[in-house]
Amino acid sequence: MMSNDLWSYALALYGRGGVETAALALQEAGADVCLLLCGCWLHSRQVGADAQRADTLCALASAWQNEVIGPLRLLRQHWKAQAQSDPQLGMLREQLKGLELKAERTLLERLEEAATHWSPTPGRQGQDWLRLLLPISAQHHDALQTVRVAACRLQEETGF
Repeated sequence: MMSNDLWSYALALYGRGGVETAALALQEAGADVCLLLCGCWLHSRQVGADAQRADTLCALASAWQNEVIGPLRLLRQHWKAQAQSDPQLGMLREQLKGLELKAERTLLERLEEAATHWSPTPGRQGQDWLRLLLPISAQHHDALQTVRVAACRLQEETGF
């Protein structure tokens, strides 16, 4: 039986064919990948979407992205070219990459904590989590369909 926590779900979905590439394309279009994964997870748990809940998640994610993840990512990307010819900088860059991943995991844990008391509402056809959590620029991106299909298949195949 697969754990139903957000981190386990995120790893399972992100590891599916095409999802990593799609998620990075959506990130380039302005989406927060942690919110993307959280929205898919909430949908899989049949938690009804609503604007107030989405605002809570977006505020939480925005603060952590701006203060923690964003600066780590920016520095890692800034070092990319130099690190190819400087092995010591390359090692530091890899450590930075690990720290960035830990920061993303922390955000996913915080998002899960915020949503943990939201009960499933089977059959509720409320709003779509991804429409509430992603910017318009990402909502019409072809990559979003790749993520949606992968999330549906993950749920069908594993119940997750």
